[in-house]
Amino acid sequence: MKEIVISKNDAGQRLDRFLKKYLSKAPLSAVYKAVRKDVKVDGVRRREDFPLEEGQTLQLYISDEQLAAWTQKPEKKRAKRQFGIVYEDDNILIANKPFGLLVHGDKSEKKDTLANQVTDYLIETGSYDPRAEKSFSPSPAHRLDRNTTGIVVFGKNAEALRELARLFREDGLVTKSYYTIVHGKLDEEQHLKGKLLKDEEKNIGRVLAEDDPRGKYIETVVRPVAFSKGAYGRGRSSRGYSLADVELITGRSHQIRAHLASIGHPLAGDSKYGGRQLMVDGAEYVLGRSTQALHAYKVEFKAAEGALGYLCGKSFTAPLPKAWDALQAGIFGKVIIDSER
Repeated sequence: MKEIVISKNDAGQRLDRFLKKYLSKAPLSAVYKAVRKDVKVDGVRRREDFPLEEGQTLQLYISDEQLAAWTQKPEKKRAKRQFGIVYEDDNILIANKPFGLLVHGDKSEKKDTLANQVTDYLIETGSYDPRAEKSFSPSPAHRLDRNTTGIVVFGKNAEALRELARLFREDGLVTKSYYTIVHGKLDEEQHLKGKLLKDEEKNIGRVLAEDDPRGKYIETVVRPVAFSKGAYGRGRSSRGYSLADVELITGRSHQIRAHLASIGHPLAGDSKYGGRQLMVDGAEYVLGRSTQALHAYKVEFKAAEGALGYLCGKSFTAPLPKAWDALQAGIFGKVIIDSER
């Protein structure tokens, strides 16, 4: 029998969810069998949805050999750090994600991700000790597409991550702002509303009318920053290009890409939503096929509470990637928004 004391980072979870993380190598059938027959909380058998509290003790009636097999963590090679740090304290880390890096792993890449790089950084700096944790690991509260750069917010402890998840899940508590380059001329600020219907199989969204019963409500504010009649290199467009500042009131996957395409201003390079390839002579940043110019430059906390109450009213900004200098110069003839130096 092994005893596990529930720590602050483990508390607040259902019993079965804690065990799924702790016994990460065990099949789900074995986890639920353990809940029924091999696990007690403070000496009492509990249902799988029992909420764990700090200080409680779990008794696991599992052999040492089986426990070792189900909790074994393979040695992993640490990935080279590519992200910048916008802000960090004891509770959160705000990363500036580079182009081409996944936030979480997928079929094409499982190891070299932003989440793994941030975890490795926190281990190296002593902010996170995986050997001392039973179920918690630092995680992002939201995502960016692989080819979108900029701000991603991580929770460094369970309490902070839960509050971040609430803030990003509920509309209006956090606003995110982006810079992007779109086809055509944006003449004035636009406040867009509608419903986003996502085709998960094709990974593409369609914007519907606001009163349509289908889809999820979306709200986007688009502000024009600059306009050019065309690029100075290859990929000229007779419609020209606009540099835009986009604020998300809601935060849905593909919201900016789908919403701007729906009003006739697809992101340059975003072929999935009708954008044309754009290549600027001499630019390091090339907008190739399905490669949009989109940078999450600001996050603002409107109503943070609890452990993160001190963030209420604060905003954080991430500078544009250096490659945007050549991109802006090639399209607009000058650098309009300075990049990182």
